[in-house]
Amino acid sequence: MIEDKNTSRTQISDLGEFGLIDHLTKNFKIKQKSTNLGIGDDAAVLDFKNKKCVLSTDLLIEGVHFDLSYVPLKHLGYKAVIVNLSDIYAMNATATQVTISIAVSNRFPLEALEELYAGIDTAAKLYNIDVVGGDTTSSTTGLIISVTAIGYAKEDDLVYRSGAKDNDLLVVTGDLGAAYMGLQVLEREKQVFKVNPNSQPDLDRYTYLIERQLKPEARKDIPELLKALEVMPTSMIDISDGLSSEVIHLCKQSKVGVSLFEEKIPLDPAVISICEEFKLNSTTVALSGGEDYELLFTIKQEDYPKIKANPNLTIIGHMTDEKSGIGLVTRANEKIELKAQGWNPINE
Repeated sequence: MIEDKNTSRTQISDLGEFGLIDHLTKNFKIKQKSTNLGIGDDAAVLDFKNKKCVLSTDLLIEGVHFDLSYVPLKHLGYKAVIVNLSDIYAMNATATQVTISIAVSNRFPLEALEELYAGIDTAAKLYNIDVVGGDTTSSTTGLIISVTAIGYAKEDDLVYRSGAKDNDLLVVTGDLGAAYMGLQVLEREKQVFKVNPNSQPDLDRYTYLIERQLKPEARKDIPELLKALEVMPTSMIDISDGLSSEVIHLCKQSKVGVSLFEEKIPLDPAVISICEEFKLNSTTVALSGGEDYELLFTIKQEDYPKIKANPNLTIIGHMTDEKSGIGLVTRANEKIELKAQGWNPINE
């Protein structure tokens, strides 16, 4: 999917490392007041005045985290930024800068990296962040991307995973499971293509699912919304590894239990439909699928009236005392232990 004999190929070695960096980053413009100095020196210089600095780093490896046979490089660049910004928003913070480092093999021409950086640039513009540094090096195993996201918040505004209390309400944004089902569709079509390279897949009915997989969005709007509603979350996390995994993280960090109600989990109709097509249980997909990049948080009971009618937010359960355990209340009204069966990169 990388090579196209009808397009030009410029060897990266023709530019050298510094020439490559200059070429790929020449269009990045500084937008944030906190960026005193971006790309061009030994290090970036940032000034957050009296705010707390928030950082998060993520590593994406070809063949482990993404498959270039169906992931366009522009989408990959965009997604690499988004998954890191999501971590910043999960701290109830404002994202302001990213650094991008890549290791790339000689099978990638300059034009391929231009596509990757076009996606990075699109994300930077849309989310109003600055690209302030990074590194490039060679790889013998394909493409590796490391992104560090930087942001800030007032100390009193920061939200951790450890603040949930007994009787707090458990709230999730958006809907769940679509990204995982989008991945299933793409993997199925990849196998079909291997058998019949001339086949042309009709993916129109899967558009929402595929977009959620290839071009997810970070919930920048949620910290802003909660502030407008005058709601301060007691704990928060983003959903990258599956709802069950993230719920367990909140419970363990906060030393509480939970009653998560199966019937309350928000599912898009397309997810339910395609789960039936793939003979998968939609609840299992929502709990274990991952890569939704929605936000999961807890609020105090008294804040319920402020959020109850908001279409962006769904109350899916409530926190309990630690001894009550971490449980899923099924549609049959049975409480079963919630287990983390989402993706674990260490076991791959």
